[in-house]
Amino acid sequence: MADDSAGQPQRPKLKAPPGACDCHMHFYGPRRRFSYRADAPNAPPPASVDDYRAVRARLGLARTVVVQPSVYGTDNTCNLEAMAELGAEVRGVMVVDTEVSDAELDRLTGLGVCGERFYMLGGVLGWDILDEMAARVHDFGWHVQLQFDGRELGEREAALRRLPGTLVIDHVGRFGEPVGVDHPGFRALMRLVEGGRCWVKLSMPYDGSRVGPPNYDDVGVLAKALVRAAPERMLWASNWPHPTVPVSERPDDAVLLDVLLDWVGDDATRHRILVDNPADLYGFD
Repeated sequence: MADDSAGQPQRPKLKAPPGACDCHMHFYGPRRRFSYRADAPNAPPPASVDDYRAVRARLGLARTVVVQPSVYGTDNTCNLEAMAELGAEVRGVMVVDTEVSDAELDRLTGLGVCGERFYMLGGVLGWDILDEMAARVHDFGWHVQLQFDGRELGEREAALRRLPGTLVIDHVGRFGEPVGVDHPGFRALMRLVEGGRCWVKLSMPYDGSRVGPPNYDDVGVLAKALVRAAPERMLWASNWPHPTVPVSERPDDAVLLDVLLDWVGDDATRHRILVDNPADLYGFD
């Protein structure tokens, strides 16, 4: 992480506009209170509300979308508590399965939850319940947030088109390796986006990039194509605290915000991605 002359982490070059939103991050509580699932693929260290407040202040952000980490399965307690502690300008995307009651879905909605997370890379929900749960949470005004290997998008496209309501795809499609705009999976993602109900998070470019910072140009090619196609449905997110990366190798959050200076061509579109689009999707005032 770059430091300024006073030894403090540098602020991003991009000055975030008022109301800017981080659309994807996670909290990890102390293990004495919040146990990880026994089969969790990784075990990130604690990441607290105070830790995140420092990141949010450094980046100049005002709003946050808290996403349930896969290590907690369907026990959303840790991240719901963090949402309550973080304050009013927060929404949640949580994990519930077919055992959840309508009363619980209603309770979660009242707490600011507006999306159901399907993480297909080691989570607890599978493709077999996607249709059922997408229909159930749609009745409560929730969207479906989906993360899987984007190279499968071509074979999954028809099933995703059948889902009701809004679909949010994580991390520029999360292709497991650098691909071009002509890759079948990316072409499928573009078709979904052009269909009008699919949103994409411009986040976690370090996953799958072989070029690396500051602009992650191999992932940036895809991001720029998505921004050109549907700037009104693009979102930005930090993915803090970067749970798939060893602590010593975690990216600089300021660099991840500054990537929008390269990926997005003008201030008006950056404002749309950072402020207007999250307000529309997540229901911020």
